[in-house]
Amino acid sequence: MVLVVHGGPWARDIFGYRGDHQWLADRGYAVLSVNYRGSTGFGKAFVAASEKEHARKMHNDLIDMVEWAVDEGIAQNDKIAIFGLSYGGLASFVGATFTPDVFCCSVPVVGISNLQTMLESMPPYWAGFAEYMYRSYGDPRTEEGRKLLAERSPINKVENIKKPMLIFHGANDVRCKVAESDTIVAAMQAKNIPVTYVVYPDEGHGFQKPPNRLSFIAIAEAFFARHLGGAFEPVGRDLEDSSHEIRAGEDILRDLGMT
Repeated sequence: MVLVVHGGPWARDIFGYRGDHQWLADRGYAVLSVNYRGSTGFGKAFVAASEKEHARKMHNDLIDMVEWAVDEGIAQNDKIAIFGLSYGGLASFVGATFTPDVFCCSVPVVGISNLQTMLESMPPYWAGFAEYMYRSYGDPRTEEGRKLLAERSPINKVENIKKPMLIFHGANDVRCKVAESDTIVAAMQAKNIPVTYVVYPDEGHGFQKPPNRLSFIAIAEAFFARHLGGAFEPVGRDLEDSSHEIRAGEDILRDLGMT
């Protein structure tokens, strides 16, 4: 099973066609998406329930639903991946560092590894949003806030990582800067923890160019196939014309016949 965590966190998953769900289901996986606390569309109290609950109750909501899927016979407890973009990328980092025994692998995409640096480097167009972010995550201007942000940041729990990780990032991302992934990759390498890291130098917060999207999907599904056992299509020409740079873990992709 693949747990696909939506971004935001102020967004929501709805019923309807989803290309990422369909892709993973076609490869043979159960796909689970959870409207954890903080998701919109369920009232103000549900959003407010997420304040300062990153890597705590927000993550517990995901784990509760994973346990439900196992209890229902939908998922095998040793064959569950976590995957997401933006806040979903943060959740994937959290899954690997705060609950390292739950997921057999993680795939953070344009994720956040350090809540303090994320809040200190918000883009100018978020200026009117800053106070809300501080109230939601923790205030980096105060000692208490910095302590909370450090406590909830995956970068400070890198030593807990014990399962394979594949990280994607766009170099031009102004919301979740590429330094968020650079930093955790460097920390993992310093501790000799294997990691595969793919950067798109001409992309930002998500991958828009068709050749880049195709290579992203090809690499991700090969990674899932290795660790979950599902199907994946032969790579063929899927990496052609893509700008992707493999900045760490090229040997893993070479083993998959992808380099």
